[in-house]
Amino acid sequence: MEIGEILSDALVYPFQDIKAFVIYLILGIILGIAVGGTVVGIYAGIAADNILAVIGSGIIGIVVALVIGFFISGYELDIVKYGIERDQRAPDIDFVRQFINGVKYFVVYLIYMIIPIIISAILAVIFQHWLSGIISAIVGIIFALALMMGQCRLAKTEDLGYALSIGEAIGDISRVGILKLIIFVILVFIIVFVLLFIVLAILRWNSTIGGILMGILGVYLTFFIARATGLLYSDV
Repeated sequence: MEIGEILSDALVYPFQDIKAFVIYLILGIILGIAVGGTVVGIYAGIAADNILAVIGSGIIGIVVALVIGFFISGYELDIVKYGIERDQRAPDIDFVRQFINGVKYFVVYLIYMIIPIIISAILAVIFQHWLSGIISAIVGIIFALALMMGQCRLAKTEDLGYALSIGEAIGDISRVGILKLIIFVILVFIIVFVLLFIVLAILRWNSTIGGILMGILGVYLTFFIARATGLLYSDV
């Protein structure tokens, strides 16, 4: 598919299933409340010099955030899969399977992000000048793009081992087309920036309306990017 077709499809896709959109909007709001409550609880514990309150607030907040995050990531993977298959339907909600897949994606994300960090640390020790920074940036970009491919591989098969085949994922970059992939990322970034700019402007004008729109936009962008990523990978 051409990039124009991918983006035009992905921009309207989030509203394919309003029920799912609303459910994940509510989950996103709960996630925000959990994170906010955790921060407040930690500060309150510090102010009261109560280490148990600090630890308790942190653990509860992290657990709640991870559980909801895994649900959202699992549904996001299904959207990617439907994009790969060019299926116009919205995925059904399956909390158990999507939670498990969300955990798998968390593992994939950690591994794809840890490797360039380790490589950068080694380069910094070996070169100790500007060259290490340039090489680290290139490695970081390659692994960020490979992570996109890894996400698609996981969405397509639900196979953790297949998603963690980093060499194959890097090979997928060339199969998609490096130039096409870079243009895609730039255009998605521009769309996200424009939408965020509009909502932030509304937020400054009216915090209540802006806050509601920010929550809606967060879910919308998650669905939009997942759909666009799946469609991009559909030619592999």
